[in-house]
Amino acid sequence: MLTETAYAKINLALHVRRRREDGYHELETLFAFVDQGDRLSVRSASQDTLSTTGEFASGIEDPFGNIVAKALAALPHGQGWAVDLEKQLPVAAGLGGGSADAGAVFRLVEQAHGLPEDWMARASRLGADVPACVRSQACIGTGTGTDLTDVDNDLAGTPVLLVNPRLPLPTGPVFKAWDGIDRGAMPVGPLRTVALDGRNDLEAPAISLCPQIADILHVLREGDPILARMSGSGATCFALYESASDRNEAAAKLARDHGGWWLMAGALR
Repeated sequence: MLTETAYAKINLALHVRRRREDGYHELETLFAFVDQGDRLSVRSASQDTLSTTGEFASGIEDPFGNIVAKALAALPHGQGWAVDLEKQLPVAAGLGGGSADAGAVFRLVEQAHGLPEDWMARASRLGADVPACVRSQACIGTGTGTDLTDVDNDLAGTPVLLVNPRLPLPTGPVFKAWDGIDRGAMPVGPLRTVALDGRNDLEAPAISLCPQIADILHVLREGDPILARMSGSGATCFALYESASDRNEAAAKLARDHGGWWLMAGALR
């Protein structure tokens, strides 16, 4: 049996530059990954199967049309795999949960058989976040997010807290609510500089659709983190802290005062 973590993806910065003629948006984003997420395990079988467990398993309406099944179908991996997916990340949450799961499948296939040379093209066809999620290392994404470049990761090991109001927020309506204003390019530099000097252009449209995001950000910023921001198209927000004790103190307060919110504590990879 092989096991792999599907590391939660966060966008430390997300600049939307323009809407393209093909309907997609031109983006500049700073990907980072948390050392926590869904868990996948695989074992040999006569054919591919997928079973889901965990708190958010019910959010996967069609397991056989799920991106995990599509990732399996996209890669040579022998006769068959029985995949168990423990779904710990909320669905439609701005954490790339499905993309992270697909990325974990790619890494599992890499362990067992190696990846084909065109693996990045295969990953891109599954979703814009999937190529970054395959490696699950901090990087800069441009274009639709699939053109990746390295970045100096000076935030590795930084304690992070993820918070979601337990409300799904599909990506499409958030992009549709974007006001179309280009607010400028993402800054350059190491991870910390880009994160602190960057922004998330989808934060305002996401709040217009899910006001609870503003409540989460307000509470997180009261704890004086290094940075608190929404991830991706929401509704999950994150906060970075100088120490694990600061993060744990913030998490304990949130759990006490806002017991309905979903929390996950970890560190940046």
